Amino acid sequence: MSLPLVEIGKINSLEVLKSTEQGLYLGDSVEEILLPNKYIPEGLKIGDFIDVFIYTDSEDRLIATTLTPNIMRGEFAYLKVKDATSFGTFMDWGLEKDLLVPFKEQLERMDVGKSYLVYMYLDNVTDRLVGSTHLNKFVEHDHIELEEGEEVQILVGNDTDLGFQCIVNGKYKGLVYKNQIFKDIQPGDLTSAFVKQIRPDNKIDLVLERTGHESIEPNAEKLFEVLKKSDGFLPLHDKSEPEEIKRLLQMSKKNFKKALGTLYKKRLVTLDDKGITLK
Repeated sequence: MSLPLVEIGKINSLEVLKSTEQGLYLGDSVEEILLPNKYIPEGLKIGDFIDVFIYTDSEDRLIATTLTPNIMRGEFAYLKVKDATSFGTFMDWGLEKDLLVPFKEQLERMDVGKSYLVYMYLDNVTDRLVGSTHLNKFVEHDHIELEEGEEVQILVGNDTDLGFQCIVNGKYKGLVYKNQIFKDIQPGDLTSAFVKQIRPDNKIDLVLERTGHESIEPNAEKLFEVLKKSDGFLPLHDKSEPEEIKRLLQMSKKNFKKALGTLYKKRLVTLDDKGITLK
């Protein structure tokens, strides 16, 4: 019986074969992978199966760990640069051996201490896991299986002149324009968003809150909850500045006015020049 196909850079379920001074060996009689002593959970014994992450050590030997890294093979993540060398930079991905991003895989020169969106893949020549900031090579461009208005999960990337580049549902690339941001987001955030439009060139425009009639009820509920937490009063009205509305509610003025109108029609609030009061 041969070792099941081990997936480097992913979680594998492997059998414990034998114990040595260095740790436990996992796999089968054909190939064995060391799980060092410091990663061995209490009670694990020969014959048991254990879920481990597989990567290569500094001598290119397969090694197992029970630690969960901040990125898996075939995924995107926002990682920090720890060190720079003559052949690339090393990023902190949650394991003892840092993740290499070779210079050829850097869209721009990466600085120590800064964080970047990276994709991790397995180099077929060296069998090493490496990172890349050439994101366009790894996102899906041709077959966008999304619809306008659909809720998606985004990984927020670095700030640009137009807005924040984002990874959408782990496979597409999108953009949140700065003039469409009405709540605080930071690079590295994992959050929900909505597809505003898919352009003819398949570029995806995103917004952080629903638009149109779908946004009225959720935003009215949000405004109602904020009022309750603010002792039933907010110093806002339809003449308030958009920046003040954004600061207090993380909401656009347009959606605030819709939400306020909903609460007013339901006779839940009263309005005057000083602000909104819960009945």
